[in-house]
This record gives sequence, structure tokens and C-alpha cells, in this order.
Amino acid sequence: METASNSVNLALEKSQEAFSAYRKLSPTQRKDILYAIADALEDAANSLVSIAQKETHLPKPRLEGELKRTSYQLRTYSNFLASGLALDIRINPGSTTNEPPIPALAKMNVALGPVAVFGSGNFPFAYSTAGGDTACALAAGCTVIVKAHPAHIETGRAVSEIIRKCISNFNLPDATFQQIEGGFDTGEALVKHPLLKAVGFTGSLKGGRQLFDWGNSREIPIPVFAEMGSVNPVFLLPESLSKEFYGIAEKLSVSIMQDAGQFCTKPGILVAIASEGLEKFKKAIIPLIQKGVPQKMLHEGIFENFERNKSNALTQRGVGRLSYSQTDVSELEAEIIMAETSATFFLSHPDLQDEVFGPYSLLVVCQNEKEMKLVARNLEGQLTTSVFGTSIDLNTAASLLDILKEKCGRTILNGVPTGVRVATSMQHGGPYPACTDSRFSSVGADGIRRFMRPVCFQNWPDELLPPELQKANPLKLWRLVDEIWVKPDIK
Repeated sequence: METASNSVNLALEKSQEAFSAYRKLSPTQRKDILYAIADALEDAANSLVSIAQKETHLPKPRLEGELKRTSYQLRTYSNFLASGLALDIRINPGSTTNEPPIPALAKMNVALGPVAVFGSGNFPFAYSTAGGDTACALAAGCTVIVKAHPAHIETGRAVSEIIRKCISNFNLPDATFQQIEGGFDTGEALVKHPLLKAVGFTGSLKGGRQLFDWGNSREIPIPVFAEMGSVNPVFLLPESLSKEFYGIAEKLSVSIMQDAGQFCTKPGILVAIASEGLEKFKKAIIPLIQKGVPQKMLHEGIFENFERNKSNALTQRGVGRLSYSQTDVSELEAEIIMAETSATFFLSHPDLQDEVFGPYSLLVVCQNEKEMKLVARNLEGQLTTSVFGTSIDLNTAASLLDILKEKCGRTILNGVPTGVRVATSMQHGGPYPACTDSRFSSVGADGIRRFMRPVCFQNWPDELLPPELQKANPLKLWRLVDEIWVKPDIK
């Protein structure tokens, strides 16, 4: 009988063998493969979206947009790779005429090896089988094993088959990309296998922390890049609330309710100082929440977690319902909730910082600026923090802004955190517990570097260096030569 350990062992042995071939491809060759996958996904868009709709309850326009984003990631990440920037090439020619001689140095990033990707439940395309982690790992030159998410298993199978066909068209080993299915024991066997070199994960704090602990308990620890969610606190400054209370209420209500609040960037906590402006804001957002239409959540497990975590917050004596949707809910539909508490109660109950994944947000009311800064200081690490403020607000809130910048990977002014642009300047990651390593981003081409490591070559003859480091620059890559970024060859 085949066990999880046996099937994982076979998959890793094949992945390691395929890595020996795949790692030798040039950046341009890997770019061609990723482009082919992107094209094939778009060609199959109608079929893929139809499958995902049935499995996730997500609306068709959302899934169509997400699939386009997935192809866009594959293309832009491979473009960044082909430019040479992901390789971070650095060359300092030496000199034998100096006394003592100056050594010749050349450094570049190389692929780590087989990578495990644990797909996300709330993004069946962009953060799953062909999602950002897979795109980054394949661009880096790593082979990939995806642990399929059980919430959209048929979607994962369809996407996996497309990737595998593309891989075979380039005469590469089938095990360059694999997808496996299974439960807890399969995930544990995968992370603990000695041939695995890194893990990419998007999901809950509990799941990400478990993978991190497994990765670090090995005889040879490996990096586990886990994005584990966030409550994305939004600070509403007084003058802004007084002047723009309705516009702010509109923006935040849409962000809280969008796709049943099933985003790691949903604004889960709002922080404001008691004032006339705050009362106007509350009167504006209450009917917007009441008119909200409940939506089906992704699957039963997420719905049950939402109900449990929402109940844990709302049953505390210092937390009250400010507003809730007036429409009756049916099976798996999430009631939209805006709750309210005082800063004093919030500070004495750290569990109110726990993420409630779904259409829920908590308004924390402070009595003064000092109390608002105290709330900010006591926040855990976040993916994002946001501030709504006028120029006058911002000029008087410098110390608050400094605190918030220390708490997150992305700080937003007069906007909502939902909507994560795919760009090299994006940072989707933050201090623990938002992520296990705040130095890296899981969105944008910079994420490729998670699955690479630098290697320096000292005093090697030019003909024995990798093509990326040779003087003639045959691959026409951007390289930092004597601390200046250039493309021309080295004379």
C-alpha cells in the first residue's frame, strides 16, 4: 500500500532529477516556458473559470480577472528574470599588477532546488497551482511540487495538466512541475523531506506556522516563506473624518464586503478618536453595511472559521455590533458585521487582533491621540497599515506614522489595502505574524529571490564562468560592474 511518505519520496526524487536539467536553462529559455504557460491558461480561460466557479462560489468577473492576473504574473516575472535583474549579478574585475593582487570577483543568484508550494484557498488561480509562488520558483530555476488545496481540487488538476503539457513541449522532464494531493500527513512528509529546499505558502497563521516549525525542525533547516494573513488596521485621523466622512465610509465598506471579505488585505480594524467627525462617519457607514448583500463563502471550512472567530469577538462584553447586513442569509452566506469597542478594552484583550477572515471589521474608539498611538504600538506585524488624513492631520501625526511604518510591509495613504498591484515596487509581506520573513515579497518579481541564493566565483578564468558572468555578456543581462549597472561587455 502506498503511503503519503512513499508518494512524496518518489515525487521529490523525480523533482531532484529534473532540477539537474532545468537549472541549466538560460533565463531566456525559462522565460519562453513561462510565457507558454501564460498563453495556455488564457486559451483555456472559459473552461477554467467555469470549473472554479462551481468549486469556490466566486463570481465569474472576479475569477476572469484573477486568471488574467495569473498570466500577467507569469509574463512579468519571466521578463524580470530575462533582464538579469533577478540574478543580481555583481562583477568586480581583479588586478594582478597590484601588490598584493586584487582578486577577481563575480557573484550571481542561483536556484535553491526543489520547492514545495502550498496553494491558497481564496485564490484558485493567482496564489495556487500556477500562482505567484510557482511562477517565482520556476523563474528562479527551481522545480516545483504543488500541494493542491482541497477547496478547489478540480481547478488545480485542470491548471496542473496545462502546465505539464507546456513543460513536455519543451522536452523537459515531466517532474519539472508536479502536483500532489493529500492531507496533513502529506504536507508534513513534503516539508520534512531532505531533498526539498524551500516552501512557499499563502494561508492561515496556524497553517503557516506549522510549516515553518516543520521546516526548522529538520536536520538541515529550509526557508519557509509563509504569508499568513493580517487585520490591516486603518487609522482615521480627525480632520479627514470631519471633511471626508462619507467618502471614507464608502471606500471602507466596499473593501470590507468585497468577495465576502475573503482577502488577506481586508481592513479588519478601524481606529479613530471620539469626535463629531467620527459620529458622522458611523452614521454614514451603518446604512452602507446594512445594505450589503451577503455572499457565499469559499467553502464550509472557511465559513465555519468565520462564524467561530466572529462569535469569539462579538460575545466579549466590551464589543458591540455597530452595524450588520439586513438581508437574510442562506447556506454558507456570511453575515456582514461592523463591530465597535473602546481602545481600553481592545488593549486589554489582545485576541481582538486575531484575524476574522470574512466580512467583519472592528472599530476601535480612542479618547485622544495618546490612546491612538498606544493602540498602534500594541499592534502585531501586519501586511498593511492605512491612514486617512489631510495634510494638517499628517503634519501633526508624525510619531503615529513612524509607529505604523514599523508594523507593516506596505503603508497606504487615503486608500484601502485591498487590491495588490503586481509590480516590483510592491511589498506583500510584513513583520511576524503576517509573514515568516518580512525581507521578502510574495507579490511582484522580487519574489523570485526567495528561491535563489548567491554564489561568488573568485579568480575563475572567464571561459569557466557561467555565461551570465562572462566578460562578453552573451545573454545581454543587466549586471553591476564595479558598482555601476551596465549591459555592455567587459573589456
